[in-house]
Amino acid sequence: MNPGIDLQGTFIQSLRDLGIPAGAAKAIWMPLPMFLMIIGATVGVLVVVWLERKISAAAQQRIGPEFAGPLGVLQPVADGLKLVFKEDVVPAKADPWLFTLGPILVVIPVFLSYLVVPFGQNLVITDVNIGIFLWVALSSIAPIGLLMSGYASNNKYSLLGGLRAAAQSISYEIPLALAILAVVMMSNSLSTIDIVEQQSAYGILGWNIWRQPIGFLIFWIAALAECERLPFDLPEAEEELVAGYQTEYAGMKFGLFYIGSYINLVLSALLFAVLYLGGWELPIPIHQLANWLGASETSSWFQVIEAALGITMTLLKAYFLVFIAVLLRWTLPRVRIDQLLNLGWKFLLPVGLVNLLLTAALKLAFPFAFGG
Repeated sequence: MNPGIDLQGTFIQSLRDLGIPAGAAKAIWMPLPMFLMIIGATVGVLVVVWLERKISAAAQQRIGPEFAGPLGVLQPVADGLKLVFKEDVVPAKADPWLFTLGPILVVIPVFLSYLVVPFGQNLVITDVNIGIFLWVALSSIAPIGLLMSGYASNNKYSLLGGLRAAAQSISYEIPLALAILAVVMMSNSLSTIDIVEQQSAYGILGWNIWRQPIGFLIFWIAALAECERLPFDLPEAEEELVAGYQTEYAGMKFGLFYIGSYINLVLSALLFAVLYLGGWELPIPIHQLANWLGASETSSWFQVIEAALGITMTLLKAYFLVFIAVLLRWTLPRVRIDQLLNLGWKFLLPVGLVNLLLTAALKLAFPFAFGG
């Protein structure tokens, strides 16, 4: 059963029971998942911004934000309000259309990618059969926006930053796709729901991180490069390019880059959790937990608890990965652009190919262990 369709059908049927025509009920339903996705992603960004400030402060033995709300939890909101009310400046010799379109092209594909992220068996906006492929395809649009922004700014630092962003993205999308293909091969599906269910039989021992030790490292390195996180923040390296493609941006146009960067980080962490850490699954199989508690898996109260635990586990895994990404920012030095491209083309690409071929060979040899 498609969980997204089931939820949609229940909602539409409840509206029809109230006397609303079927067409109107569908029209009411359509914006709700998108609105929910935007709200959820935005709240996730606020949490990550606060965590980054506090974790960075702790890594440098500082206190971090303290005065905007308890423990500074309202500091991200204050930052957002500041960007909203700042003057929106467009340079005199910039291309105004491309200058405006660039940040929009960066943010929209990232938001759309949240449509395929599952938080539980029945908690996904749309369970398309090519969900993970859809994410890979959407992620390839963002570099076009970055290159467009760098070119339209009419600034040499911005242009260099845009060119770096395009080169970096192309270099790391291929190893990322190869790592994902190895997981897809084991799961026999491109659906994010199926990939999680394939890891659910043995609890923590069934997670793909044990069956894909090379793949998960390739995915994590490539995901950090795609998100332009240190040590791979070459497109906006302050010491070299002022702020790269962001140099001429102010106000909410800059805010879109800021939001897009953090939303992409959370999205990559969520998809890492789905692909390699069992998604919403607990370290102990849920049916085993039900047996210990003497509960029926079909009872309504147990299903509510299961859904709550699923959301909690998905978010815990994702934010643990965000925590690691923030620590890496203050642990590793920035690499040079030639080192970054060499790592992608000369190391991660061949290793990713070998990992994919090895996965195929092991799946043929041991089908019971590798999803055959």
